[in-house]
Amino acid sequence: MKKRPFAVPVALLCATALTGCGLVSADAADSRTVTVWLMKGSASDAFLERFTSAYEDENPGVTLDIAIQEWSGIGNKIVDALASETPPDVIEVGNTQVAQYAETEQLYDLTLESVRDLGQEEWLPGLAQPGSIDGSQFGIPWYAANRVVIYRKDLFARAGIQEPPTTREQWLEDTEAVNSTGAEGIYLAGQDWYTLAGFVWDEGGDLAVEKDGGWQGALHTPAALRGMEFYKELQSLGSGPRNADEENPPQTEVFAEGEVAQIIAIPGAATAIEALNPDLSGELGYFPIPGRTADEPCAVFTGGSDLVVPAKARERGAAIDVVKALAGEKWQTDLARTMNYVPNKTSLAKVVEGQEGTAAMAVGAARGRATPNSVRWADVEADNPIKPYMTAVLQGQDPESAARAASKRITASLGG
Repeated sequence: MKKRPFAVPVALLCATALTGCGLVSADAADSRTVTVWLMKGSASDAFLERFTSAYEDENPGVTLDIAIQEWSGIGNKIVDALASETPPDVIEVGNTQVAQYAETEQLYDLTLESVRDLGQEEWLPGLAQPGSIDGSQFGIPWYAANRVVIYRKDLFARAGIQEPPTTREQWLEDTEAVNSTGAEGIYLAGQDWYTLAGFVWDEGGDLAVEKDGGWQGALHTPAALRGMEFYKELQSLGSGPRNADEENPPQTEVFAEGEVAQIIAIPGAATAIEALNPDLSGELGYFPIPGRTADEPCAVFTGGSDLVVPAKARERGAAIDVVKALAGEKWQTDLARTMNYVPNKTSLAKVVEGQEGTAAMAVGAARGRATPNSVRWADVEADNPIKPYMTAVLQGQDPESAARAASKRITASLGG
């Protein structure tokens, strides 16, 4: 086994990916280097070391050159790299960023590489859909994370609630029951637009839709308005500010400092909560955001990463093998258990059973979505009209009028 220092977590990850599947063959005399860019924090040192060691043991002559990238400023850096004559061979990108890079026409179309072998039909929709542009699969799903409800078991028990709710109606009733005990049923900030997006999607609506070759804001549609109506009802059951998002103030601090029964967040927020209030250790539970019926949970925004291969990759064959390894069952299972991520396929949800928070995420991820697949969606978020729209409705303005104004701004940002 080759020995090397593993100071950078991402570096280790890629190396291991290649090892695990053994899909790249090389004679000792045929020395090749595969360059991989991964994002900071995507995987632990331990995972990456396992992955790298296994790959290099099974594939003598192939070396992985892994470079960890910071999220800040990564968009321009990747665009520049794709345009160069010597881009990396594999790049990890945010799932909602694939369209931006595909527009450069510098990504390799992985549809040609039998992606069906990776279980394409079982990929999480929130990762697979943004990786597909005009019928071509440029991004291969790697890992996902999404919001769940984090709740205090003791406050639920005090209110006589034995099991977490599975429908919206029951969720409202349980939250009101907690309020009747003197605790706060839920803390939901007024501008938590990712959570709103889930309610909108659950009603059959969207934030924006593609029409006549362009994109148009869709917050004013009846379905989207129903999603906002439910958000308003739920938000009214707590003290969350109507004119701020979940980071102002940080909802984890609010949850830790008072008798708040629920917040909507990724499960990892529980670690911060318990650090602020150790007395809550063992009292926190998780459940998927409830849907309209008990048959399926609410749709949720899926965050995470896809893997892409530049069109000019010098080691394209090896790069594709790296992607297949990282996206394959063996290393998906390892990554999910190590990092508490949702694996890239619905059929792998079973591998995180027993990890309460991750398992709750996996249930929701089966109905996950991503933001509209426009190359200009980042422009919407830069001057986000959804947040003031939400505040306007929560403060009593006419929902349809406020939604039409927000939709108009979204359309303008998307170039519609």
